[in-house]
Amino acid sequence: MRDLGVGFGYLVKGQRWVGRHGRWFGFGLLPGLITLVLYGAALVGLGYGADTLVTWATPFADDWSSPWAGLLRTTLTVLVFGLGLFLAVITFTAVTLLVGQPFYESLSEQVDRTEGGEVPESGLPLWRELWISARDSVRILVRVGLYSVLLFALGFIPVVGQTVVPVIGFCVTGYFLAEELTAVALQRRGMVLKDRLALLRGRRLLTLGFGVPLGLAFLVPFVAVFLMPGAVAGATLLARDLVAPDEDDEDDDAAPAPYTLRKG
Repeated sequence: MRDLGVGFGYLVKGQRWVGRHGRWFGFGLLPGLITLVLYGAALVGLGYGADTLVTWATPFADDWSSPWAGLLRTTLTVLVFGLGLFLAVITFTAVTLLVGQPFYESLSEQVDRTEGGEVPESGLPLWRELWISARDSVRILVRVGLYSVLLFALGFIPVVGQTVVPVIGFCVTGYFLAEELTAVALQRRGMVLKDRLALLRGRRLLTLGFGVPLGLAFLVPFVAVFLMPGAVAGATLLARDLVAPDEDDEDDDAAPAPYTLRKG
């Protein structure tokens, strides 16, 4: 359980880092502002259209007596909007990181530089980095989509659907948020998606301690934009410590590193 607190500590450290480096905080705000406008428009559209969509999808309820038709459609409307909000929280980071790839790469490198030690560089052209980031984001979103469908279905179970399922949903959100954010620093260290997921699974509570509070904070309008620069900084600090044991192992020929660092 200690790892939960340590993970949250990295989130706080990241916010402190950008607080001490105001220029980088402003630099990191730009991608989030662009993405926020796009997502805000999409959620407003969903808010206005969710009831129409549900009514269209449930013609069998037209002949139901009151209040059952209204109760069913209201419940489904809330679930549809909740699913949209859940997907928005998950995909916001992926889309913002894709839009802001050059911004966050520079910010992450600066964190490494100020913290001392090696400052890894991918050595790849920008178009290649964008392609890898987009490809990995799609793979993550497929996983998230499968979880979303499952959790959406479980949400209809009485009691469990209103208590346990939301908690699991926030854990899923936090885990994949942490993966997306640490990817900025870990890709520069040559780690592919498979290795990154294995690394985070090995410290699951640490990952959740970092990602779950961030996912909850992202539910508050506009907060995600202002937390993103610090989240990238904190994720870089987290990534540095996660791979630090492997770097130490390089000095010991008898102890091979447990993770293979590959480019591409």
